[in-house]
Amino acid sequence: MAIELKNAVATQKLTIKNKTRLTRSKKIKASERMFFIEQLALMLETGNDLYKSLSILAQQNKNPVMANVINELAHVIAEGKPFSLALAEHPDIFSSTYVSLVAASESGGYLQRILAHLLDMEKQRDELRTTLIAAASYPAFLIVFSTAMVIFILAVVFPKFADLFAAIRNQLPITTLLLMSLSEVIIHYWWALSAGLAMLVAGGVSWARGISGQRLLDGIKMKTPMIRQIFIKIYLIQAMRVLGLSLKHGVNLLDALTITKDVVNNYAFHDFIDRLVKDINEGRKLALGFNEAKFIPPMVKQMITTGEETGNLALVCTRLADYFQNDLEKLLKFITKTIEPVMLIVMGLIVGVLVSSLILPIFKLSHAVH
Repeated sequence: MAIELKNAVATQKLTIKNKTRLTRSKKIKASERMFFIEQLALMLETGNDLYKSLSILAQQNKNPVMANVINELAHVIAEGKPFSLALAEHPDIFSSTYVSLVAASESGGYLQRILAHLLDMEKQRDELRTTLIAAASYPAFLIVFSTAMVIFILAVVFPKFADLFAAIRNQLPITTLLLMSLSEVIIHYWWALSAGLAMLVAGGVSWARGISGQRLLDGIKMKTPMIRQIFIKIYLIQAMRVLGLSLKHGVNLLDALTITKDVVNNYAFHDFIDRLVKDINEGRKLALGFNEAKFIPPMVKQMITTGEETGNLALVCTRLADYFQNDLEKLLKFITKTIEPVMLIVMGLIVGVLVSSLILPIFKLSHAVH
């Protein structure tokens, strides 16, 4: 089984170089993959063999791209090759977790059961993603709205008062002078500001996608207060979920750790898993690496040690994933409730500065007239 797992993962990594397939499968959404897995598990549960199930699903699928992928899976099965190798030919759709767990299920004869578990894992991952988006959407809206409002006032409202305020320029508040100067810059050099912002964003994205940028950002995620708590919980949810599912279905510990490394997108966490793999290869216990990692919560260290000693490591990992998912949802709700009034206060202060910068000079003009 270990040989099949390694061959499947190796085949998957080689196939990643197929740019044509990568371009084509970008059209396939995670929801479509989940729907396919759910249908396939149901077809197998009702007594259909794998090839027939794939053929029927290919005919029924309304997305021609996904239908073509399913046809390719069926073709590989018709050639007498394992389903895991068929999945490995589509690495951009089916991750190494799919490949390795399906390979393990083919050895044990419980493909339908592992598909159901993979579907549950996908749903839980989707719930986590939805929770994160919901927590970030409102603060993001407030930031965008307040920024647009400030730009509108500076670009449209302030210029209309420029001539009016010219007579009392020496008496204007410092905030009014600064905002008028900023307004003039926006009006006359908006093209340069836009181009500079576009270049800054493009450069930032390019740097963030590079190895040095990713490593720096990953380090910031693991060290910044509050942000650190969120990301560590996310990584533990992902790692424990996959590790528990892999061990539960007979994947050996080293292969399970390799799968887990592919799931978590953080270099610092990758280094941690590499240390775990090194410890296992040198005959040490898994708990040793967890106990030495500073960012791992004490509860995780204790439960991993207990799970390894009692032989219930798979169950412990699954329970930890469930616990941290619930804990993360509570933490995000707390942060959202806390940040909402703070951001409203900040917006109020911004609006207050803008309004006062207009109202105070008008009062001075009215007094001067009288």
